[in-house]
Amino acid sequence: MKPGMLLLMTAWRWIRLSPWKWLNCGITRRLQIGLIAVSANAQIQKPVAWSYAAKKVSSTEAIIFLKATIDNGWHIYSTGQKDGGPEKTEFKFAPSKEYALIGKVTEPKAIKKYEEVFEMDVFYLERSVVFQQRIKLNKSVTVVKGKVSFMVCTDKECLPASELEFNVPVK
Repeated sequence: MKPGMLLLMTAWRWIRLSPWKWLNCGITRRLQIGLIAVSANAQIQKPVAWSYAAKKVSSTEAIIFLKATIDNGWHIYSTGQKDGGPEKTEFKFAPSKEYALIGKVTEPKAIKKYEEVFEMDVFYLERSVVFQQRIKLNKSVTVVKGKVSFMVCTDKECLPASELEFNVPVK
């Protein structure tokens, strides 16, 4: 059983078995129990799943693939999104003596749309998106580490920006 459901059931039992305590416990306690019940029942939305891979293209060079699989109706914003609008997708690679970045992260062509909310053109990506980063290898086997930050939205709502760490083995 999920922890949230256990909290919900415990709160319900307390209310059902002790109605006089429930009525006499004060508004603050009733609000706390109500909030526990509501938050326990809420689902956390995760409309973007990330996966990572690497491919050596020579003994001294590799490509890191960072794939976002996005639920239908949702989108993330381009790495080239201009300031003043939604939060762009951004990759931060940990510094390492084992590899060096070659150029910037590349992405497929983004969809351009004027958004009234931001009063500007926005550039976003849908469905399945593969970002790529070329690296120069200073060691034949390494692990590329970093973070990706992104904001995911629908036409009606946006979720708070998220940041995830990644580790991509290069063999």
